[in-house]
This record gives sequence, C-alpha cells and structure tokens, in this order.
Amino acid sequence: MSLQGASVPPGDWTQVGAERVAYDGFTRVVVRRYRLPDGRELDWDLLDAPASVAVLALTDEDQMVLVEQFRPGPGRVVLSLPGGLVDPGEAPVDAGERELLEETGYAASSVELVGRIDPINAVRPWHVAVARGCTPTGHRALDEFEDIRVVLLDVASVRARLHDATIGSMAQIYLALDHLGRL
Repeated sequence: MSLQGASVPPGDWTQVGAERVAYDGFTRVVVRRYRLPDGRELDWDLLDAPASVAVLALTDEDQMVLVEQFRPGPGRVVLSLPGGLVDPGEAPVDAGERELLEETGYAASSVELVGRIDPINAVRPWHVAVARGCTPTGHRALDEFEDIRVVLLDVASVRARLHDATIGSMAQIYLALDHLGRL
C-alpha cells in the first residue's frame, strides 16, 4: 500500500528541560519545550488538569442517566454524561461510581472501566466507564458550584443527539456505546 506524498514515519519529539507553569487558575496550563527530529525547538502549551472519568449509566429499564448543566466553554447548558475528576490515589472506576452518586443520586449495581482517551492537548487521560443497574437513592452531594439537573433518556434518543451536536461527552459516549455493541 502506498500513500501519495508519504515519507518516513514521524519521529518522536524530545522534551528539553522541565515543564513550567504558564497559568494556574481553575485550569492549569503548563509549557513544555520540545526538540523536533530535525533539531528545531518549540514551546507547547498543555492543559494540566487531573485525570477525569465520564460514566454511561444505564437503569434496568435501559434509560441513560445524564446530567444537564451550564458549561463555560460553549457558554450554554449542555446535556452530558455524569463524571468528574479522579482524586489522587483513587482508581478511575471508583471515581466514576462516586461521581455518578454525587451528581445524580443514582447508585449502580456494577461499574466497569471500558475506555481511555488521551487528549492531544492535555497531560492526563479521560476515562470512560459503564454503570449498569442504576437506581435512584434520593441523595446527591453536589459540589459548591454544581447546578445539575438529572435527565433520563433512552439510548436511541442519545444516539440521535450525537449527530446534531446537542450533547456533550461525545467521544466518551461513542466509546461506551461501542463497548456495549449499541452504536
């Protein structure tokens, strides 16, 4: 097989020196200096946020448990998977189970880690979990600035929304639905 215009595979970049903090607010930005295979050097900005996890949660009635909340990036209310940050020393699957309960008040009979995304502009991964047998407990523990509405939708409705850009967590939803064989 030949690709038109193809040459040798790209080489690895070598990090030169220690990374430095460019900004340390709600999101931390670090700068890494790299030497390219041809000897040139450049600085690269990266998001330095903790690892995160998103949970595709299913009830026994095959409803997905979703969250709706304002997201500053797009500047609007977004429907997405529940999830959040993985605390230091915490397993991603445990963080998923914890975030599901805190944000939605739903507990799962089982939670399985099914995927990982290594964002091209960040230093830590986004984990993806599937929770089954989700039932409401009636208790949520929202963070100080979380204002979340819980929404239940069938899988077909969520799949339809993936194509019109009205839902967040798209990559995580695709990974989870693929794992479940429901794309």
